[in-house]
Amino acid sequence: MTTHIETTTLAGGCFWCIESAFNSLVGIISAKSGYMGGEEKTANYKDVCNGDTNHAEVVQLTFDNREISFREILEIFFSLHNPTQLNRQGNDIGTQYRSGVFYHSEEQRLATEKIIEEITNDKVWPDPIVTEVTATSTFYCGEDYHQNYFENNPENQYCQAVVSPKLAKFKATFASKLKV
Repeated sequence: MTTHIETTTLAGGCFWCIESAFNSLVGIISAKSGYMGGEEKTANYKDVCNGDTNHAEVVQLTFDNREISFREILEIFFSLHNPTQLNRQGNDIGTQYRSGVFYHSEEQRLATEKIIEEITNDKVWPDPIVTEVTATSTFYCGEDYHQNYFENNPENQYCQAVVSPKLAKFKATFASKLKV
């Protein structure tokens, strides 16, 4: 029996924006904020933000590939953050804010490498892409208060200054893919 449900994990700076964007898309079953890619056997917000674990803030997506393709997910992902900034996104600095795709299959790895090559060849960004393409590792789900953070805290200063403008641009660009 062929399954149409896939998982992938993306790191694109602060997980609040990435999670909120993907949770609003048709075909996304869940988008969970968490941590991946570090050396420590555990991860929590305090240790990750202190740079003590080398984990990245990530969003783990479960999606139905009949409704949204992995390629579409990557196109959206590369529009939501700047993949040329090493270990940062805007004013958020540190390895926890790095750009990365943690692939869950060989097909996802190949698709990621292909789209990075296309973005590079098309000179979408003036600087080189620094997005890591790494096999999945242990996913540590973020603390409960990080899940649906933007939706639960729209008046937060960071959400108003950073997340809200990104999501407005995202929703205008991908309006046809949004859940009703």
